[in-house]
Amino acid sequence: MMKTVFITGASSGIGKETAKLFQKKGWNVVATMRKPELEKELNTYPNVRILRCDVTEVESIHNAVEATIKEFGMIDVLINNAGYYTVGSLEESSSEQIRRQIDTNLLGLIEVTKAVIPYFRKQKSGIIINLSSIAGKLSIPLQSLYNTTKFAVEGFSESLQYELEPFHIRVKLIEPGTIKTEFCGRSMIVTTKDDITEYQDYSKRVIGNLIKNGNSGSDPKFVAKTIYKAATDGKKRMRYITGKMKELVIIRKILPLRVYQKLVKMILQA
Repeated sequence: MMKTVFITGASSGIGKETAKLFQKKGWNVVATMRKPELEKELNTYPNVRILRCDVTEVESIHNAVEATIKEFGMIDVLINNAGYYTVGSLEESSSEQIRRQIDTNLLGLIEVTKAVIPYFRKQKSGIIINLSSIAGKLSIPLQSLYNTTKFAVEGFSESLQYELEPFHIRVKLIEPGTIKTEFCGRSMIVTTKDDITEYQDYSKRVIGNLIKNGNSGSDPKFVAKTIYKAATDGKKRMRYITGKMKELVIIRKILPLRVYQKLVKMILQA
């Protein structure tokens, strides 16, 4: 019997490459996105179902999950990939930008997980794979909002495992380093305010370096392979760190905070 994977944010980058890899490996793939009518590639593959799912809309989430169960009977793996990148000073962030970042990257992930758990519980199996980041383990300049969501995903996932383990449901975290995706392009939101100029020079240097690092990052196919490994290795391992700059996580564990921050400043503020 073919297994089924449900993926959020599958319109591009890591989500799309993950959908393609699971399809290649013989899975039923439910690739969800906010605007499925714009998808031109995934809908040409057999055993791939494109569904609308806006993770900020609870009704949209439940509709997509129910449609998946109706068509395939069960979900074996949930991959919470939907998210985007807000960068800039907190002072220049609007209330709408703050809420949207948290709604998408954190609350959306929680709502999708909550919608799938009843099915996993009844079938007494299932794997939940949450896309975190090395930004869930360490701080980066001008990423206070993004860091907030990824640090929270880490804590959410750790705590959730306790209550789901009796039902043979595993929770796993993928922690990509620098990946070459649209995160540093179309999916990146920069906070700015015309009446605040004090951050301009600093932001220009940091954001320029973030984009430069992003453009030289690892291929998203590399992360897709890590996700597939997490879904199929049968291990109780929770964290899978992958991609360029992942060494920073090890460095952060070893160095005192002030020394780590000095190193980050050298890399991103030059």
